[in-house]
Amino acid sequence: MSRCDVAIIGAGAAGMMCAIEAGRRGRSVRLIEHVKSPGEKIRISGGGRCNFTNLHATAANYISGNPHFMKSALKRYTQWDFIDWVDRKGIAWHEKTLGQLFCDGSARQIIDGLVGDLREAGVTLQLETGVTAHERTADGFALTLSDGSTLDCASLVIASGGKSIPKMGATGFGYDVAREYGIPLTETRPGLVPLTFDPDTLTRFKPLSGVSVPVRASHGKTQFDEALLFTHRGLSGPAILQISSYWREGESVDLNLHPELDWFETLRATRQENGRRALPTVLGESLPKRLVQLWVEEGLSTGNLADQSDRALRELSQKLAHWTVRPTGSEGYRTAEVTLGGVDTHALDSKTMQALSQPGLFFVGEVVDVTGWLGGYNFQWAWSSGWCAGQYA
Repeated sequence: MSRCDVAIIGAGAAGMMCAIEAGRRGRSVRLIEHVKSPGEKIRISGGGRCNFTNLHATAANYISGNPHFMKSALKRYTQWDFIDWVDRKGIAWHEKTLGQLFCDGSARQIIDGLVGDLREAGVTLQLETGVTAHERTADGFALTLSDGSTLDCASLVIASGGKSIPKMGATGFGYDVAREYGIPLTETRPGLVPLTFDPDTLTRFKPLSGVSVPVRASHGKTQFDEALLFTHRGLSGPAILQISSYWREGESVDLNLHPELDWFETLRATRQENGRRALPTVLGESLPKRLVQLWVEEGLSTGNLADQSDRALRELSQKLAHWTVRPTGSEGYRTAEVTLGGVDTHALDSKTMQALSQPGLFFVGEVVDVTGWLGGYNFQWAWSSGWCAGQYA
């Protein structure tokens, strides 16, 4: 039987950050990962360039049963702290849009930088090794590993992520650990995920597959201004991924097409300037022609703008600004970027990430009921929560 001060399960963003910080404190650290490489979600994120943080990250950009929980971690290790780390590693980066920061080159630069820090901090990285059993002991925890060895530790950190993207090795392991130690969980479900339609609606929208349009996607009081993409299964694109984290089965999503336009004033002004132009032609200058053609087939007037009364233009403008769609489901964990819900934050210390009822047991990253918006927010939560736990584990 071997022993260490800190055992961390999961070598993703949060786990590596926690291991580095604990190692720098002089703690002996074992970082255990059941797949063959660390940081697999880092590697595939952002199209291989890693959307590693967001300039605008605050608690307002996160979903949790306790909306104040993440404030401490985000303030103690900020996006500026991680940007400084990226700069010190000599990794070139750029802002893509809406504060989203990406590597100019490969996401492997982030992984390589973290692995280098693990090495310098004296962390033992054990890959392709699972944890088959664990139990509380008088002075910490005892783990049984998949290679048959055992490991004693004073502190145990669960950084195993959520259920999203199972092909990358994601499992519900962290939730199982929480249950076994009596730590409450909130409901888990796919987040940042494409939405799907019923067969009849899919047939109707089939000609639109691959079409993209800027929208304001709204659900209740929550709204996002980004692109929508029609797919062969339903709807995707940043606007839909964002709103999916708030949507539930049976509910509708409100879409404002080109939200920067006042459709009624635009159409009325065009009617005054050149009323002889056909309505579909005018709409086709702002909207995808395949979408306009679908509406023509479903009854949109093909007449000239001059033939449209103010009332008709108002009704059309209302449809363009409030097009309601009702998805029937989502693509699930297979394509979801994150898992909503998880370890109940009311059961954790927001400063240390330690379970209030189980001294020495910590939860960090996606396994916790803290889910960020699309655009680097979830990585920032991983860096921040991992850093905090690393100061105390």
